[in-house]
Amino acid sequence: MEDKPKPINVKRLPVEQLAKLLSSAYRQRVPLEKITADIESGAPTNADGTVNVVDYTAWLLQEKHRGD
Repeated sequence: MEDKPKPINVKRLPVEQLAKLLSSAYRQRVPLEKITADIESGAPTNADGTVNVVDYTAWLLQEKHRGD
């Protein structure tokens, strides 16, 4: 019997897993340090330190357009 991959919860991703997910989606490495720096700059996190992908993406878009 094959081991099925565990489903991911996009509302509660550990930062390391978020970096892997984004790297896969962008097809280029998204460094863990980039996400950590974003969090230090105000990117939203859950109380347990995990990240909601939708909230993080919305924050990135907001930051991108802040200077427009």
